[in-house]
Amino acid sequence: MAVKRRDQDAEQDRAQKRLRARAELAGFAKALGHPARVEIVRFLLARDSCMCGDLVDHLPLAQSTVSQHLRILKDAGLIEGTIDGPRVCYCVAPRALARFQGLVADLRPGPGLTDRECEV
Repeated sequence: MAVKRRDQDAEQDRAQKRLRARAELAGFAKALGHPARVEIVRFLLARDSCMCGDLVDHLPLAQSTVSQHLRILKDAGLIEGTIDGPRVCYCVAPRALARFQGLVADLRPGPGLTDRECEV
């Protein structure tokens, strides 16, 4: 009886872990769900160091719009911002990006799925 209970508890723990991973993936996807935010992440990834200064100079968006997009990315944990005097320096959070990539990789198709179109 105790073995059966342990197995049930272990399965419940695995199910909870899967749910947390799905919620985490959804949060990352939501944060990257706007082309401007994807562009911000790509821009930051292309740099060798954190971006200190005005990202607005590099994007065709208003300052308030860029600030809003940066806040969403930061809230999702995809970027980090540190205060350097009057400026904020931004860079991609490498661990969060790696986690996102791993979660997306887990979306691979099952063994029976091929490149064929769905049949109706």
